[in-house]
Amino acid sequence: MTRTITVVGATGTQGGSVVRALLKDPSYHVRGLTRNIQSEKAKALSQEGVEVVEANIKSVSSLKKAFEGSYAIFVVTNFFEAFPSVGKEEAVKIEHYIWSTLPDSREVSGGTIAIPHYEGKNQVDVYIRGTDLIKKTTFLWIPSYAQNIHYPCYQPFALPGDGLTLYQLQATSPTTRWKLAGDVNNNIGLFVTAILTQSERTLPGRIVLAAADVMTAEGVVAAWAKRDGKKGRILEVSREEYFEVWPQWAEVMHASHVYWETFGDKAFSANAQVVLGKEELGIEGLIGTAEYFAKL
Repeated sequence: MTRTITVVGATGTQGGSVVRALLKDPSYHVRGLTRNIQSEKAKALSQEGVEVVEANIKSVSSLKKAFEGSYAIFVVTNFFEAFPSVGKEEAVKIEHYIWSTLPDSREVSGGTIAIPHYEGKNQVDVYIRGTDLIKKTTFLWIPSYAQNIHYPCYQPFALPGDGLTLYQLQATSPTTRWKLAGDVNNNIGLFVTAILTQSERTLPGRIVLAAADVMTAEGVVAAWAKRDGKKGRILEVSREEYFEVWPQWAEVMHASHVYWETFGDKAFSANAQVVLGKEELGIEGLIGTAEYFAKL
């Protein structure tokens, strides 16, 4: 008997990866939620065999219809604010919630570091832990994508007169260790599949870290530069200089860099809770950051 897995945000980066992985397993019927079923991405999913359903997280009626008959759902966007209105009757019909989130930087740092794009997800974490949903939830922490190298603030650059080295500006140490999701187009789906098939390990309320590899900040730049036979270096600048060069990007990224530099491996921890990774779940076929770069 096939099980229906509903993917919220099926046309997005994470949701798309989950859809592609699940389509390879005939035991799953994949339902993809999107706000616009007429988009080219939605039409492409339909042609691949996905049941594409139009739904809006602010519309209770559309969510009820979308979740009907689902065994599990994967969620990136905060739809949980609408969940009380959907009703407990609908909730108990679903066996597994996989919520894409991030560590609680405020808790880990003792209140000294608050990362804006972490905090929105952390509020949802708190909500889930205060309801019966916790019994059916797996928290999936997804760290920095390999694809982030294409963001302007991360894209390595050459200096005039230096054709041998590519550089990246950072206001934190070049030796800061970054946990990386690698190629998210491939990897997130592999983690979600493992979570579903090993629910005895990933429930209730367990945390899974979707890290494919760990590299230093300068190691990431070096891996990118290697494609062109060059070296890669971090140019460490002051916080003020970094914000002057990348005013909008710095608002989003710098707090993460400081958090990773300050707390190291503890940055992706949760008090006494065990955090499961690729080794514990036996995940194979992941594409690491350097491998992703080499293929471009």
